[in-house]
Amino acid sequence: MKLPIYIYGHPVLREVGADISPDYVGLQQLLEDMWETMYFSDGIGLAAPQIGRAIRLFVIDADPMAESYPECKGLKQTFINARIVESSEETLAEDEGCLSIPGIHERVTRPATITIEYVDANFEPHRETYSGFAARVIQHEYDHIEGVLFTDKIAAIRRQLIKGKLTNLQKGKVSAHYRTVTAPQKRK
Repeated sequence: MKLPIYIYGHPVLREVGADISPDYVGLQQLLEDMWETMYFSDGIGLAAPQIGRAIRLFVIDADPMAESYPECKGLKQTFINARIVESSEETLAEDEGCLSIPGIHERVTRPATITIEYVDANFEPHRETYSGFAARVIQHEYDHIEGVLFTDKIAAIRRQLIKGKLTNLQKGKVSAHYRTVTAPQKRK
């Protein structure tokens, strides 16, 4: 089932996700729905907070990026209870966008290499190191389970320049080809 994407300004996007166990109710259906939602929305990653769940779960399929970024070849994985345990001092800057912040793309500087520990959909443990664009995609989704958005990581001047667009998203003025959930509006 295609789930709606929660949009910038919704409080769930700022929550730190809770760990889950193998007996998390409806986990297999949730994973199927997340993959379907990500593909329908033309994303390469989707984190549980983006569909309204403050849990430590995200899915990634960066394989479509492999022609431009060979390190993404075959990167299709479910990450549960992930923790980034090492980050390089070397950084890379690239443009990023987000399904929860439609229509906005900004340059974000991130560590070039990370090591992450997580369990997969079968709750098998992994410790893996990723570099380049693959590391970027993982860090972007990981930030979601930490309550962080890519707009938090851009230069202050750039944040000021897009403030109006972000305010519009908070007010529910959203244009996307997928279903969305906006922040609850305060009554006057």
